[in-house]
Amino acid sequence: MSEGTRAPLPHAFHPPVAEFTVTSDDVAPGGVLKDAQVYAKGNVSPQLRWEGFPEGTKSFAVTCFDPDAPTGSGFWHWSLFDIPVSVTELPEGAGSGSFEGLPAGAVHARNDYGSKDFGGAAPPAGDPAHRYVFTVYAVDTEKLGPDSDASPAAVGFNLRFHTLGRAQLVGEYAAPAEG
Repeated sequence: MSEGTRAPLPHAFHPPVAEFTVTSDDVAPGGVLKDAQVYAKGNVSPQLRWEGFPEGTKSFAVTCFDPDAPTGSGFWHWSLFDIPVSVTELPEGAGSGSFEGLPAGAVHARNDYGSKDFGGAAPPAGDPAHRYVFTVYAVDTEKLGPDSDASPAAVGFNLRFHTLGRAQLVGEYAAPAEG
């Protein structure tokens, strides 16, 4: 995969919606992911904080997607929804381990690793840096509809029709070449 043939970001073909802001103490925009967010090194979900979401928001969803994964369809690292509207920050680790700080009622769908949590970056050794797109969605309903057995694609399908606004933060990571 060369820089010129990178896949589009996950929302390139979705209808435009309001934008708002997401920031992180762990992920710098365009920066390299910390070891804590790498599958083999820490596998801990990052801290995320958001603000400026549209009026009418009733819940939030958070995803992490790698459009550069060599699958033909990208790779979903995280799919979390039904986050109460009163919650505007997830602490580091809320989506992994003992889920400390995960808000009551929030639902983890399975990621592409097959687990219901955050799965850290794990690009093939020697690949150019992959992009990890952390997205917070402002949702127009308290309950999105799917349950925790849903695929990230099914969650995304529902988000497509219930998103009032989106905020995204992109970090990168490349595994060292083997040898």
